[in-house]
Amino acid sequence: MTNKKQIIGLVFGGESSEHEVSIKSAETIYAALSHSCNIERFIVNPIYIDKNGFWEDSEYSKSILLGQKESTKTIKRDRITINDLTNFPKESNEVDVWFPALHGPNGEDGVIQGLFKLTGKPFVGSGTLGSSLGMDKIAMKSIFKSLNLPQAPYIYLHKENFLNTSFMNSIFDKIEKVINYPCFIKPANLGSSIGITKAYSKQELVTGIEIAVKYDERIIIEKNIIGRELECGVLGKSIMKSSVVGEVKFQSDWYTYESKYNENLSSAIIPADLNIEISNKIQKLAIEACKAINAFGLARVDFFYQESEQQIYINEVNTLPGFTKTSMYPMLWEASGLKLEKLVASLIEISRE
Repeated sequence: MTNKKQIIGLVFGGESSEHEVSIKSAETIYAALSHSCNIERFIVNPIYIDKNGFWEDSEYSKSILLGQKESTKTIKRDRITINDLTNFPKESNEVDVWFPALHGPNGEDGVIQGLFKLTGKPFVGSGTLGSSLGMDKIAMKSIFKSLNLPQAPYIYLHKENFLNTSFMNSIFDKIEKVINYPCFIKPANLGSSIGITKAYSKQELVTGIEIAVKYDERIIIEKNIIGRELECGVLGKSIMKSSVVGEVKFQSDWYTYESKYNENLSSAIIPADLNIEISNKIQKLAIEACKAINAFGLARVDFFYQESEQQIYINEVNTLPGFTKTSMYPMLWEASGLKLEKLVASLIEISRE
């Protein structure tokens, strides 16, 4: 007697500015779950969320993944219809395990994880708390600070603070004393380097804040750490494992959206050329960072490493890392001996713990 195949609800797209990245991640995951080694175990029901927030049926969603339809052509629908849960595709009822391939707000910030939890079905990745803390850079860094985990100096502000001249003057003074230029300005809740700028002067800082507040009402300003950019994958829940450490090299001034998703502008060195003590320390810190914010299942932890000082800084935890052709997370695990097809199957098994 054969075991019943698990029906996987692969959810992708979404309303965030990382919509296109999500589609590329879903393409990779769909192919891996449909591989010959998984075909007897899983049935994949892709579910595409368009840019208006409407959940499409599996047939239409599959056509997006196979490049038969353009994801940019969304139908204008009444918001009441979009938010009516009775209009979710019928395939949603058949799902055994949810597999989100979403990035950005409403995808990896705990919102959709809460919805999955309400269905009573397991899902890949962190729960609502770990997802929301991993997405919110201010909350995440506050927790790291309370646990004395190493990170770059930073300050944060709210959109309304930007309109307060006296407050902003104190911010400018603090930046010059504690952070200095150049510095990074980031929206608190966004990924893929969207909305991030690097400022070399007060005027560029002001411009960077104006850009960031278009994406989020809460802004973080962070010291520029001159060092190597390293990344480490984490896998597991009750037992967490670290991948080998990888290094990102890029041709731009910093790791921009364009360099992240353009093979000609960035490259990965896996494993990174590090001494064993530093590599082990990064692997240990990656798990500590995840546990600090209650992240589990899968995560990619990003670091800065100042080689001259042998100083490691945690940059951030990404609780739903990309699965595109240039994404580090699957490459890190392949270099650690876990091929993509086995990796996605492992993530599904972990979700059922």
